[in-house]
Amino acid sequence: MVVKKLKIKKKKKRFDKDSVSTLQTLNEALIDRVRLLTNQTATIIDIDSTHSDTYGKQEATNYNAHYGTEGYHPLLATDQDGNLLKAVLRPGNAYTSKDVKAFLTPLLKHYQTQLPTTDILVRGDSGFATPEVYDVCEAKDVFYIIRLKRNRKLQNLAEKFVKINDQTQWQEEETHYYSEIYQSASWPKPRQIYIKSTRVAGELIFSHEFIVTNLTNLTAETAFELYHKRGQMENYIKEAKTGFFFDKTDSSTFNANAARMMVSVLAYNIVNFLKQLTLTKHDSGLCVSTLRIRLFKVAARVVHTGRRIQLRLSSYHIYHRLFYQALQRIQAIE
Repeated sequence: MVVKKLKIKKKKKRFDKDSVSTLQTLNEALIDRVRLLTNQTATIIDIDSTHSDTYGKQEATNYNAHYGTEGYHPLLATDQDGNLLKAVLRPGNAYTSKDVKAFLTPLLKHYQTQLPTTDILVRGDSGFATPEVYDVCEAKDVFYIIRLKRNRKLQNLAEKFVKINDQTQWQEEETHYYSEIYQSASWPKPRQIYIKSTRVAGELIFSHEFIVTNLTNLTAETAFELYHKRGQMENYIKEAKTGFFFDKTDSSTFNANAARMMVSVLAYNIVNFLKQLTLTKHDSGLCVSTLRIRLFKVAARVVHTGRRIQLRLSSYHIYHRLFYQALQRIQAIE
């Protein structure tokens, strides 16, 4: 008996790395278009990581000690308008700054090409306090402001500035700012750091915060104010997760989950473009769950005539003015 071997044709995977790359390219093109429409010039890039829980044996899922759970550890970047500039899915056990050079380099190159006369600022928390970030920014002539992790050397440096005398009002909170040139053992050269020292009312000891930057013409207080504005990025990430399922990981393969994440990025950005281009300043702060009720989930009748298709809203729709205002502005976009 002769047994013939059957050649089984492998099915092409629905999503691969090229698919994810194509979605990222589309995302960049949409953002570039909106920047032209809004005449946006300033560019602040906030980098951060987040966590996407998994509830099965998805490819590349792993335990993340920081979050204390299984999942993925995406790396992402936003701008000052809340646009998600880029997102990359990573295994759950990836360190915060892993692959940040490969992530940041093409992003900076793209926006320097699109906006060659505009200064770019990169901000990040202490998870991105790595020479890779500083070196890339300095090589690209880009500004950066990154929080530093506290260590003994930095603590001793900050304590040298602390002055206590008989006039100290112990029942009042104190905050002082300092600037210094500092070189870590892993840095090839010294860099500018700023120090914020705070003593809580009734306490004896100061706590210190540190940031490193190549913005040397700022006061220490201004530098910290600029850094702390990056906290708004947490709200953007929360909106992407709760409103657009950015962290949904229901596919078994890594690339499929990465593509699913990019679809969420595109959906989030399209709604964010709607806010920027069509809504008033008062309404642009609405979250997507509210916009769905006021603009998207609206009862209407579609009427076909010989020349046009009409969308007739109920006269009882209380947000009809907002709806038509957004529609007219969308139609006016060239």
